Amino acid sequence: MKFITVGELLKEQRDRLKLELVSRDARLNRRIATSEVNRPGLALAGYPAHFRAERVQIIGRGEHAYIARGPEKRLEANLTKILSNRSVPCVVITRSLRAPKALHEVCQRHGVPLLRTRLKTGTFVEELSTWLEEQLSERTRLHGVLVDVYGLGVFIRGDAGIGKSESALELVKRGHIFVADDIVEIRHKPGDILVGSCPEALQHFMEVRGLGIIDVKLLFGIGSILRSSVIGLVVDLEMWNPQARYDRVGLERSTTRILNVEVTRVVIPVRPGRHIASLIEVAALNQQLKSQGLYSAEAFNERILARMGRVR
Repeated sequence: MKFITVGELLKEQRDRLKLELVSRDARLNRRIATSEVNRPGLALAGYPAHFRAERVQIIGRGEHAYIARGPEKRLEANLTKILSNRSVPCVVITRSLRAPKALHEVCQRHGVPLLRTRLKTGTFVEELSTWLEEQLSERTRLHGVLVDVYGLGVFIRGDAGIGKSESALELVKRGHIFVADDIVEIRHKPGDILVGSCPEALQHFMEVRGLGIIDVKLLFGIGSILRSSVIGLVVDLEMWNPQARYDRVGLERSTTRILNVEVTRVVIPVRPGRHIASLIEVAALNQQLKSQGLYSAEAFNERILARMGRVR
């Protein structure tokens, strides 16, 4: 399971999230393995049945008021019950509120990092969750080109020299949006969503044989590039093989797996005279129709079968 430590969170996000470490001798090697956070209101009141210990614990204004004014002995017992759990990564107090004595002492006793932020609770939770989701999502890097075609991320694969970059360049000239060339970084997000982006060093650059490295943003403008796109279609380019059997009707549904997520796959054979960029455009439009439950090949097949039935 992927995780980051509380120490890494502090090191990388201290300034952006306005964080400071309140407790001393805290175990900063505690692990954060989920992007979701928890507000332990019921657990503080003595109902810990559904307490999510593995999440970052957020103390907002409501929780802070209860801890500051609640019955001291009972409160300390409840805090001990939930914070003695070794799965608790850390506790964060929002709005620069002063750490209540009982909370500070229990965190110190059990080595739980106690942090404080100047941000409002809602803002902090949103920013932290977004960053954690980015850091904790499964990811891989694959060879290919990613272009956003009619709002659909199309991941173009194929052997070196087959024309991936040239096809992407033609698509950009037609008004579609370039995301990545050569290396595509893919992240698996909740809901089995695959988001493709470009490693920072390669952003908005493309290699075209015969031309070398070109800057897509400078050539076609800022509107021609995107930082990321949700991948909805994989297009495999392969050299035309007269002996190969290619799908001519579209009834066969082919998929490929990326980070254990199934994505629709289309194979386009390449040979002189075929306009690959146009075919990719049509494939993207057709995939969008399929996502709405409209299957042209099946409709055509049903029409032919109905006509054959009438002839009989």
